[in-house]
Amino acid sequence: MNTTLPPRKTSRDLRLDVFRGLALLTIFVNHVPGNFYERFTSRNFGFSDAAEAFVLMSGIAVGLAYSRGFRAGDFGNALLRIWRRAGTIYVAHIVTSVIAIAIVASGILYLDTVDIVRRVNFTRLLDRPLSAMVGIPTLGHQLGYFNILPLYFTLLIVSPFYIVLGLRNRWAMLGLAFAIWFLAGMFRLNLPNFPNPGGWFFNPISWQLVYAIGIAMGLSMTEGRKLVLYDSRLFGLAVAFLVLAFFWVQLRLGALPGRETLPFFIAGFDKSFVAAPRLLHVLALTYVVVNLPAVAWLIATPFFRPVALMGRNGLAVFATGSVLAIALQVLRARFQTSFFEDTALLAGGILVQYGIAWFLTATSEKKRTDATYRPEPAGQPAEPPLAGQPGVALYSQSGIESRSMRSP
Repeated sequence: MNTTLPPRKTSRDLRLDVFRGLALLTIFVNHVPGNFYERFTSRNFGFSDAAEAFVLMSGIAVGLAYSRGFRAGDFGNALLRIWRRAGTIYVAHIVTSVIAIAIVASGILYLDTVDIVRRVNFTRLLDRPLSAMVGIPTLGHQLGYFNILPLYFTLLIVSPFYIVLGLRNRWAMLGLAFAIWFLAGMFRLNLPNFPNPGGWFFNPISWQLVYAIGIAMGLSMTEGRKLVLYDSRLFGLAVAFLVLAFFWVQLRLGALPGRETLPFFIAGFDKSFVAAPRLLHVLALTYVVVNLPAVAWLIATPFFRPVALMGRNGLAVFATGSVLAIALQVLRARFQTSFFEDTALLAGGILVQYGIAWFLTATSEKKRTDATYRPEPAGQPAEPPLAGQPGVALYSQSGIESRSMRSP
């Protein structure tokens, strides 16, 4: 593939923010198991769920945000930018995990919610606390529902390699990622847990394929093109597969044909190894969404602006939602909540996440405004800000000003 074209300066893609925001909201609802609304989340309508969408969009964002330095040959600074972001993800995971431990421990002490211990993988903190204290900072021991940030941290570490290879040959990069995914499934390769046996719930060796596809899409977007062009036959196949997956899940048909003879990651639905039906489903869904003009029109309406705001502040919203979700799990383990109480609790949690996103965006815009309109020395006329100032992009659909693309 020829990648010598200069990067194209385009408006920020509102679709990425909106769908990332929707994925975060879906994850929050699913992380409070047993509530009425989880039956309407994406995992009930196909083989994949919000996790695949989140990782794919994270790869897109990384391809958009960090490829310029590698493309310009400034490898050192580009590498440090990505790894600094990885460090931020690691710190966010450790902080949220510590807060979650405090919440679960408080529930055990004061609300007698012992039943939640096994559900959230808290047992080792009670019977082998020293080993657990080694496992948590080394990412070998992850609380239940706190598995995504370790995966994202690991993927960010290897991102420079994928970006450099993708800039040279996108399909070679994807071929390598596919080969690694296949070998991980065939030989059950995974990063080890500690002190528990087994491997990571989100196996990075398998999930890197979803992430690499996202990076390839992001790199293509910087050149003003699509990774895969629109084709009516391919679009029809994607729609047919989504319909098939919908009815398969709704009718609870169970295992796919060939499950007895084919490898588990080809004919099964294993999430840790991103089984083929899950992978194909998220790719088909992405292809359909990207090629439907009505989607761009719909998400540009004012109704989706709060969702886009949450998507632009993905890490803060995700961390806040994770802490709120574990707190709601503890409360619901102690008190039997009604439909209306669940509605109020979930709505309150979403409002808190939106408030965090709004505050961070307002603070960021104020800092940028203060820097742009710095007062001139007395006696000198102030110069107007330059159009097309670096770091500023406009939503073409909504007219909302935002910073240039960054990773979640």
